[in-house]
Amino acid sequence: MSDAKSSEATPVDKEDNWGYDLYPERRGETVRPKWWQIAIFGAGQTNIEKVTCERNVYNCFENSPLVQLMYSALKASGCEINLRRHIACEVCDIKVSGGYDPKLNQIVICQNVARDKGIIQGILTHEMIHMFDACRHELDFKSLHHLACTEIRAANLTHCSFMSAMFQGDASFFRIKKQHAECVKTKALGSVMAVRPDVTKEEALAAIDKVFIKCYNDLEPIGRRIRRNSADMFRAYQEKGNYGYD
Repeated sequence: MSDAKSSEATPVDKEDNWGYDLYPERRGETVRPKWWQIAIFGAGQTNIEKVTCERNVYNCFENSPLVQLMYSALKASGCEINLRRHIACEVCDIKVSGGYDPKLNQIVICQNVARDKGIIQGILTHEMIHMFDACRHELDFKSLHHLACTEIRAANLTHCSFMSAMFQGDASFFRIKKQHAECVKTKALGSVMAVRPDVTKEEALAAIDKVFIKCYNDLEPIGRRIRRNSADMFRAYQEKGNYGYD
């Protein structure tokens, strides 16, 4: 996976403003950690971080039911993933742990932030949903509504559970029915705002609300919402044949 990133730096069109400022290596910059990042987090060991990240990514592709399901779905859709071509471990802004680069059709794992296999599994699944949407639905990241929809789907299928909604302040034991949808909206809003800093919170919320029902009800390709500490990911993997995924 060490050659995953294109050797040529990709020029960034400001109109595409999808969040390249959060991924300095995508702009051809050399990242130097600040002193406090070195002191507190042990940052700066770039080569070790990259090797560890790549090993964790490989482990997820070998052992994670969700990642394997998404791999099968992408392959069945004509967009098979090649680890060396489509996954890149890089140093990122500490505000993010990963991302999807639609220009290069690559998933970025932030090696300086995502240091745990469980976290990397979540990042891979989330970003593979964006990759799936780009493959199957001709996703246009310049469209705020398209961006809102794919962020809704990724949060809906992989992130929100009762506990995560509680931590975000979107749920209580007295309004369980709406907790998941509110968690998804909160997560999607944060993702849209991170990618599109040129958009106001009100504009992002309006886009999310406009497409929410349709995108929230679209469970392809996982087929179910994954609850934390449940067997849902294993059930989803076992059911992949129902969707024609090998």
